[in-house]
Amino acid sequence: MRLRFMDNPISKFQLWWQAAVADSPLQQKSAVCVSTIDESGFPTGRFVDLKAVSDKGFVFCSYLESAKGKHIECNPKSAMTIWWDHVGYQVRVVGTAEIISADEAEHFWQTRSRSAQLTTTAFDQSKPLDSEDRLTTQLQETSDKLAGQPVPRPLNWGGYRINPISIEFLTFRESRLHLRELFERNGTGWEKQLLQP
Repeated sequence: MRLRFMDNPISKFQLWWQAAVADSPLQQKSAVCVSTIDESGFPTGRFVDLKAVSDKGFVFCSYLESAKGKHIECNPKSAMTIWWDHVGYQVRVVGTAEIISADEAEHFWQTRSRSAQLTTTAFDQSKPLDSEDRLTTQLQETSDKLAGQPVPRPLNWGGYRINPISIEFLTFRESRLHLRELFERNGTGWEKQLLQP
């Protein structure tokens, strides 16, 4: 039997995220796996940096012409999976992705390090590469060209927001009696259901 609770899964996620990044041993503290559907109908996943979470959804940034960008353009159905081993938390998000506004993209661009901005500007993500040596050469050419000036955000760099239709939280327990809490969107609210481990 399903029961309606006042629990807000977004607030719960934000609390878990804060706990996971505090004193985290991870190099990439906000890395999450985003999965999309390719043109042949196969799921494909990759790790991205989670930028923000609000009632509107989960935001990550990317080249808009990347493989994931093309997938989302054809089929916005997406998923996000997070596993924070050091605190024993797993989160699974399912929803639809949409492009964030240019203003939001500019905000996130400005939070990036200069080296990250230069690398993004120097390359076309997922496009073929002539040789490994070209990595260094191409980056140096871009660095020289933009020396002493701000790195402008490329027009094909932006972000996506996954609007969730379901969010599942798993609290890991050594006994294997994991606590699984599934939230599914119901109109403007959420419905919560416990799942067996």
